[in-house]
This record gives sequence, structure tokens and C-alpha cells, in this order.
Amino acid sequence: MAAFCEEFTLCALGGGGGGGPPQGPLWLEADGDRALLTDRGKTVTLYKVSDQKPLGCWSVKEGQIITSPAVHIFETGEFIVVRDDKVLQIWKEDDPNFDRIFKATLSSDVYRIHSLPHTEPLVLFKGGAVKRLDTLLAAPQQEIENIISNEVIRWSEIFMDVQQPVLMFITEQDGNCFLYVHHYNPYILHKFKLEQGDESFLPLSFGAYLKDKVVTLLSLYSDGCVYKISVPLQQSGSEEEQILSKSLLIRLAVSGSILKGTSIAILDKDHIAIVGCLDSPNSDVREYISIWNIMFQTLQASKELPHGTTQQCWCYGDRLFVTHGKELKVILYKCKTSSLAAAIGKTKGMQVSERKTLSVNWNMLQEDDLMYIQPDQSVPAKDEFKRLLRPKRSMGAKAQLESLTVEQLLLTIKDSSQNEIEEKVVKFLSNTRMPNFQTSLECIVSALVNRCKTEPTFYPSACLVQLIQTQGVSYSMCPGLMAVALEKTDVHLLQLCLQQFPDIPEAITCACLRTFLKLGDEHLKEMNLGSVADYADDAHHSKVEKQPKVIQNGFSSELLEEDGCDTELTQKSHATDASELCPVGPQKATLLNSILRSAYSETFLLPHLKDLSADQVILFLRYLQYLYMKCNEEATTDFPEIFSVSINQIMDWMCLLLDAHFTVVVMLPEARKLLSELHKFVRAQVRLCSELNKIEGSLKELQRLKHSKDDSLYSIEVLKLF
Repeated sequence: MAAFCEEFTLCALGGGGGGGPPQGPLWLEADGDRALLTDRGKTVTLYKVSDQKPLGCWSVKEGQIITSPAVHIFETGEFIVVRDDKVLQIWKEDDPNFDRIFKATLSSDVYRIHSLPHTEPLVLFKGGAVKRLDTLLAAPQQEIENIISNEVIRWSEIFMDVQQPVLMFITEQDGNCFLYVHHYNPYILHKFKLEQGDESFLPLSFGAYLKDKVVTLLSLYSDGCVYKISVPLQQSGSEEEQILSKSLLIRLAVSGSILKGTSIAILDKDHIAIVGCLDSPNSDVREYISIWNIMFQTLQASKELPHGTTQQCWCYGDRLFVTHGKELKVILYKCKTSSLAAAIGKTKGMQVSERKTLSVNWNMLQEDDLMYIQPDQSVPAKDEFKRLLRPKRSMGAKAQLESLTVEQLLLTIKDSSQNEIEEKVVKFLSNTRMPNFQTSLECIVSALVNRCKTEPTFYPSACLVQLIQTQGVSYSMCPGLMAVALEKTDVHLLQLCLQQFPDIPEAITCACLRTFLKLGDEHLKEMNLGSVADYADDAHHSKVEKQPKVIQNGFSSELLEEDGCDTELTQKSHATDASELCPVGPQKATLLNSILRSAYSETFLLPHLKDLSADQVILFLRYLQYLYMKCNEEATTDFPEIFSVSINQIMDWMCLLLDAHFTVVVMLPEARKLLSELHKFVRAQVRLCSELNKIEGSLKELQRLKHSKDDSLYSIEVLKLF
């Protein structure tokens, strides 16, 4: 999961001419804790980022202007900048007089200089030619050829491919974009044309990274979409202009509104940062910087920029440099590796062997009878599956003609009755050839949630359940959905969200936990929450036979009695241990298991657990104790796989609860016995681990012993481990 950390101001930005609004820097380059800032006028400043102090500042004379960003030559420690389009100026950090530094006037205008460690800097001219810096310094007035004509360079970047630099730049001419790739040793130039989409939307910003000899180019368009273009570096000798196709990577939508980004920065292969503005319904345009996970297509973090921005963003290391008002901000961030486990925190921990795949008898289904199902998507239960089936083939063309579009359904949601909306949604979901299925679901759910907020009597629960069961909805797509379900105390909908959404914030998870614990068992009896309820009901009214002499996972009643710290609690005369009975009803147990299996991060979850009341904490701890006892029995629990919980999940939640409410629990008299029993569980586990450590040490010692082999002798050897 990606998140913003602390932020601070690096420096103030200069205003525009005549005291106008602040202008963004020409460029910023950072290396470790040092940042080189080039403004659009006359100054180049070197900063130490952690101290927010300038280490040096150099300015050109009056009448001169910096036209290309300054760069740092790593090997020599020199800096180089271009002024007035053609004049190269090179200096070192300890040069006090900027007027007396080395200068070289070139014969053609420079677009930008690119530098990489252990390579000679490359100079990109506005005509598209690329030259090495040492070649230019040897003959500054050499003739520079023009590769492009009537094209304007919009973006450029340099990469290192097999110890050789590769420079890429994008040009624009009459709405068409072209990509040029320069290779060295040997010198090769490739030209591509980028696929042109809707002419009304233009590319605003580009970013790229190199992996496995393929450059992945990301392009941010004015319609709030990010497209992906793959550029292979190994090309055939064909001189024909190739067209590179683009594919939609992510649509920057927040609660139904399009985030119109203007700057993109690549954080890693799975995360990007976007600076842009969000149009709210009341025409209040607000600017944000946000982090998006492009693998799971979710918004990970967002921060508003209330003082405005010049729409510029740079990323170096774990720092984002963003213009904000009249200042240049440094925002620290963190991005975990983009696997499903890292993106959503604590996962359900289900082993591959435990996964349960529901099979379908495809011979009983016609080809066109199934609605759209995403790859690796589970098939719904039998009664739910019937509602998702398309109309029979006998309806034929009539069903096709009556299919709804997203726009028609959104108009229906605005003012139609609840029953009519539910019928239209079922009809809409029956369309198997629906384009942009996930985007359509997002618009529909957002429209339903918005109407629920504005019209308290409107709440299409069954309709929302069907949309969630398509498994095309996530929390990030519509954050208001679970908030409305909590307000309506719709525990069935909340349970489905907890089971299917991988990106639920910890605050919402704790809100669901509080709601489940507050509800009485009588209120939940009428709800069908899953087959696990049957198991929990049997366990609630029956006692499982136990064999005290058998030690499972380090647990034994004899050990508990032997190690007990309170003799009153270990009397063998008691008939039934309270921990053997489930302290909650079967339906509530089902809901609590959904909480235990939900994804979370301990850092973010712990503060919200403190909102639980003392009674709720005790009840939840007793239920966790009950689950712990079941997991330690000789016979394993028979929960269905989608509801089962592991011993690690139980212990993690138990520790989190005690950390959040330790003082309160210690002061409660009714918690004394519970804490004592939990303490005995821990001592039993410690004893087991201690004995295992002894065995491990003995076995290692035996491995070190070297015995001489004599096959002619027969002997019996007795080993005493402890």
C-alpha cells in the first residue's frame, strides 16, 4: 500500500513578471540529499534537501536567460547549463564567479542536456540531433543536422541499456505525436508514430521506464486517462514508419468525478503519482496530488493542494517535489511491493491447498446463457447464479434490442422507483458484450450511493448486492458504499464487502466490527449469512469431546492446570469450561469471522480499535478465545473455506485488542479469569517451543559427531536427548 508521509518546504518560488503569480521551475534534478533547481529566468541553485538550505547559487547576467535545465556531471563534479539557446556554461561547486566560468557557443539551438552516471552527457538539439558533450566541446561550431522538420519536441528521457545510453524524445506536429529512439555503438535511429485516438483529447505528460529491453511509456491525456505504450529497443532493419498502439492503463476517477491530471511521475513499475484538478459538482475546482496503483487500478493516497500548483511534479528516491502556491514542497512517500499481499496489508492467509474452487457443469448451460465473468472469478452460489443468467436464447433479438446502455440506466437511477431500478439493473447485467464493464459498474454504484445520500428513504439493498456479486467493484471505486451500508445497518451487504473488497480502510473495518458487536443475536437470527452459521450453532449448543492426555500444538488441559497461576481457576471439579461454548450466536460468529479475515495494516488499525467499548472488547476477546480453543483441539474445525480463520489471524487480533485496551481490560473484574486463561495459553505455547528448541539443539549436536564406520561390528547405541 502506498501512502504519503511527512512533508516540508524546500524553498520559495519566484513570481512572474510584474509581480504576477509564481512560475514553476524550469526543471529539478536530485541526487541523494542534494537537489539542483533551475528556474525559468536567471538562477541555478543547489540545495541540501534534509536541511532545506542552499549550498550554492549561480545567476546569469542581465539580458541573458537560461533556456535549458542545469545538469550535474557525476564523474567530474561539474555542472552544465545552456543559456540563450546556444551557449554552454560549465562550472564546479566551488566556482564563486559565474562570469568567469567556461563557455562554448554552439551552432544550433539546444533543447536539453541529459546525463547518467559513468556516461558522457548527451546534448539533444531542437532539430532532433543528439551529440556527445565531449564531441561538441572539441568543435563547438560544427554543423548540426536537422532530423525533424516542422515538429516540436515535447518530452525527452535517457536510459541505460547494456552499458550504452539510449535517448528517446517525443515530437508533435498537427496533433500527431512521433517517438524517436537514438542508440549508440552502433548509432541507430528509429522513428515511431504514436497511435492517435480521439482528437479532442491531447497528451499532457509522459513518463517511461526500461525493463528487459522494453521501454514502457506512460502517457497522461486530458480526459483523465493514462495509456501504456510498449517500445521494444531491439528493432529490425526496416525503414518503414511503425505505429505504436496504446492501451488504456487506468482511468483517474474519484467518486464518479474525473481527475484531470496534468503531470505524471513514475514511482515504480506499479505506482504513479498524478498532479491534477478535480471538478466538483458545485464547480469548485480543487487540485490534488495522488498516488495510484496501476496494477490493481486503485487510488492509494491523495493530498489536496489548496494554494494551487503549477502542475509540476518530480520523483527522486522516496521524495516527491511538487510546486504548491509560492513554495516548492517535498513530500515523502512509501510504496510497498505491488503484490496483492503488500497492496492490502494483512491478507487472509489462505494456503494454495486450502482454496476451494466451485465447479460448473458447462454441459447444462448454453453458450450464451452466462453473463460476463472476469478471469479467475468465482461462480456465485446456486440461488444467486440464477439471477445473473442471461435471458434464454428463445428471446433472441428482442432481448438484444432491449439491452440498456450505461447512460440510460443512470437516467433511470435519478428519478425512478426502487423496483424499476432493480429490474433495469438485472437487465443491464444480462448484457454479455458490455464494453468497459468495470467502469460501467463504478458509475452505476456511485449513482445509487449518491441518491441514497440525498434521499434517505431510498435504499436498493438487493440491487447493490447484485452489483457487488459481479466482483467488479472495489472500495476505491466507490468509498461511500460501505458508509451508507453502515448507516442503514445492512450487515449482509457489509459482509459481502468484507469478503470481496481487498482495499477497505482500517477505519471502515473497525466501524463494521463495532456494528457487528452491538447487534443482538435475536436481531441477526432472521438473516442468511452463510453455511458457517450452522456449524457455529452446533458448537454453541454442544460440547466437543476432549482428550486431555493428547497434546495438540502445545495445548493440554493438564498442562494448563499444572501451570495455572490461580488455584481457584484450575480446580478439576468444574464440569464445563466456559471457553468451550461460543459466546456469540451463529450469525454474529459469521460476521466476526469476516472481520478476522479482512485485510489490514497493524499501524493503521490499532488507533481505531481504541474506539471499542469495554463490553465489546471483552465479548470479542471471549470469541477469540473460543476460536483459539477450537483450533487447538485434536479434531480440526470444519468451517467452509471462505469463512475459516487461522491460528495466526486469531492471535494477531487478540494481541491488537490487548495492546489497544490493556489498561481497561486489566481494571475490569470480569476480565480477570479471561486474562488468566489467555496467559496459560501463552505459557503452553512457550513450553512447547522450549522443548522443540532442546530437540533441535540435540539433533544439531549429533550431526557434529563423527563416528568411525566398521561394518564388521554390531552395536546398539542409546541416545539421551534430555
